[in-house]
Amino acid sequence: MPELPEVEALAGYLRQRAVGRRVDRLEIAAISALKTYEPAPTAVAGRAVVDASRHGKFLDVLFEGDLHLVVHLARAGWLHYREAFPATTPLRPGKGPIAVRVRLDDGSGFDLTEAGTQKKLAAYLVTDLSAVPGVAKLGPDALAADLPTFAERLRSRRGQVKGVLTDQSVLSGVGNAYSDEILHSAKLSPFAITDRLTDAQMATLHAATRQVLGDAVERSLGQRAAELKGEKRSGLKVHARTGLPCPVCGDTVREVSFADSSLQYCATCQTGGKPLADRRLSRLVR
Repeated sequence: MPELPEVEALAGYLRQRAVGRRVDRLEIAAISALKTYEPAPTAVAGRAVVDASRHGKFLDVLFEGDLHLVVHLARAGWLHYREAFPATTPLRPGKGPIAVRVRLDDGSGFDLTEAGTQKKLAAYLVTDLSAVPGVAKLGPDALAADLPTFAERLRSRRGQVKGVLTDQSVLSGVGNAYSDEILHSAKLSPFAITDRLTDAQMATLHAATRQVLGDAVERSLGQRAAELKGEKRSGLKVHARTGLPCPVCGDTVREVSFADSSLQYCATCQTGGKPLADRRLSRLVR
């Protein structure tokens, strides 16, 4: 799933390549992806791209006249920039992975695609960002929050730190992958309880959040959209590395699986050497 660093990089790439170009047309290939009906997609035609930015994990493309195309890429969504499209014929709804296509006046543009069968990519065409439910309920940006804000937000929601850190209403921008990386850097168990964290642990977690996300943004900026996924994988120390050695201590990276997700961690670095078992069956290490 694209998280804060990748969405920030995608916005930066669009600022460099698309800002100043006018839209030839906006096409919706996956009807279920468009969550709004007014303004209509035809309203974008002829408008210039003014800016591209990020709200948590939401990508926001701003057109003149304060019209926003806000996109949540979900688990399998991505943006593909095309210097030229192979044909000018309209997209056929329901065919292939393309959900949304934006054609620009120089022949270039970008596709928003979604792989797999679970179609959860969501696009909103709005003049008011508060009309996007996910944006309206976002907590403070995880990379921008200072320590007092960070600590107050995490302690406001009692629960396992892994889950609270990825709750977008608590802090926005962190998902499954970077939460694993942040907790590994902070040497915290993913099952530690937020309101039991000491001030020192909270400060370490805040510093790790800023460092992990900041480093990922720095690596990602300037990369082409097609290169970002590989860049993300190359920087991961524990996430999606089950069975491989921890680059910090050499212990084997372990995994805890859930119904539709999993987490990875290093027992030596994070849980005092004690493996975490399935939380449905065993007492958690905190």
